[in-house]
Amino acid sequence: MTIAGVQRNFAYRNLANATSLLGVLPLVILFFDNGYQYVVPLIIFNNFIDDLDGILAAKLNIRSRFGADLDNICDAVAHICLALAVGAHFGSPLIVASAVAAGSILLRIAKRISPKTIGGTGSQTNELMRHMLFALLLAGQFDFSPEYILVAVFLIHSVSMLVSYPMPHPIIDRANSATTLGLVNVALVVAWLVPFTTPIITAAFVVAYFFSFIVGLVGLRNRPTLRTVP
Repeated sequence: MTIAGVQRNFAYRNLANATSLLGVLPLVILFFDNGYQYVVPLIIFNNFIDDLDGILAAKLNIRSRFGADLDNICDAVAHICLALAVGAHFGSPLIVASAVAAGSILLRIAKRISPKTIGGTGSQTNELMRHMLFALLLAGQFDFSPEYILVAVFLIHSVSMLVSYPMPHPIIDRANSATTLGLVNVALVVAWLVPFTTPIITAAFVVAYFFSFIVGLVGLRNRPTLRTVP
């Protein structure tokens, strides 16, 4: 194989990894003066890239343990930056709630990159990003402060990200193809650009999330426990 062929092969095998990194790099904008004004498109962009890297890895058959771990780490960095940026913008008590959520994101990602992790439990960190996005969009549309709604969003997700039972019913977990994942991202863009759709799209995602949370909790409580024979 020629040097050019090796380079092309290396680029091909790491296309999904490069995409994962692309979801993080634009977040540097948040550290510029007035960078917070871009938080909504940055959340949507990161959500799109997070889905795209998984699609590329699956479609191109380039999945790897390294790629999965890199994706989780990039998610953690991006979502912590976005959560803390929103918290810092509004100040206390939201900054405290966002810090708690950041800690839960770290714990969830640390569990996911552990080789002993049992997958499929808790809510995705991206679900927190979507609900944070909806709160910001609704606040802008209806002219209210989203501070206390965001506090609730951060604290509830801090719990749901770490629960020990599956939460399979949020909309994103029902999107099991590239087309349906694309439609989820289109819905976020529509919620941003077409204000009258924002409450409808928000309700769909939030209802699916809480339904999953409650169903999972009920299933956990009804799960039979093993008893030792005396």
